[in-house]
Amino acid sequence: MIEIRNVWKRYGDSVILENISATVAEGEFITLVGTSGCGKSTFLRMLLGTDVPNQGEILLDGKTIADEPDAERGVVFQQYSVFPHMTVLENVTIARAFEGSALGFLWGKRKRAAREEAMAMLDTVGLSHMADRYPDELSGGMRQRLAIAQALILKPRILLLDEPFGALDPGIRADMHELVLSLWRKHKLTVFMVTHDLAEGFHLGTRLWVFDKLRVDPQAPNTYGAGITYDLPVGACEPELLQEIDSGLSSSGQELAS
Repeated sequence: MIEIRNVWKRYGDSVILENISATVAEGEFITLVGTSGCGKSTFLRMLLGTDVPNQGEILLDGKTIADEPDAERGVVFQQYSVFPHMTVLENVTIARAFEGSALGFLWGKRKRAAREEAMAMLDTVGLSHMADRYPDELSGGMRQRLAIAQALILKPRILLLDEPFGALDPGIRADMHELVLSLWRKHKLTVFMVTHDLAEGFHLGTRLWVFDKLRVDPQAPNTYGAGITYDLPVGACEPELLQEIDSGLSSSGQELAS
């Protein structure tokens, strides 16, 4: 279980997030929506451990979450986090190599076992036939499949997705949706996914969080940060509320742009 207790995040005089509290059970799929710059990715980085709250705490199973990435947390970004000089298979195997050695080398039985495990993961994400290709030979959808394989090879409990499908065309996005849902069920993952697409958030998640500012000072726009303004179980949202949220996000985006 993940507990978020009164979390605040500031950068200098700018308040990004304020007073966020929530509890997430193991196996939930949380989708995060909100306007650009409202702190969704910052929140994801705090879950990953590459950023920390200025106030409050995030607990995993009752203990403060580690303030650096570890094997329990996998992450996939919109920008492909792959090594261009390595083959698809090597890109997945390398995660196991760095786990076992700071130099990133494996030998003998451990190397063979890591390669077999990597091939099995590539098969799971539909890329085993591209194992000997290089990333620049892959389509955008294939590169994201590779990034997901990299994230899952260490068998994390938590998968963090930061707008992973934003650059993909609609047909490929639909395929990736089905892949992520099948992996979530198969591996019993707890997922947090940032998206700008409200419909995508409702389609994929078990809960949808809307990040927005509850209070705004036009003279000092950085005085207040965003919080979770809606925490909705997917399937229990009336169409009128969905339209209200969508309209609210659009108007907030216009205010930020002005």
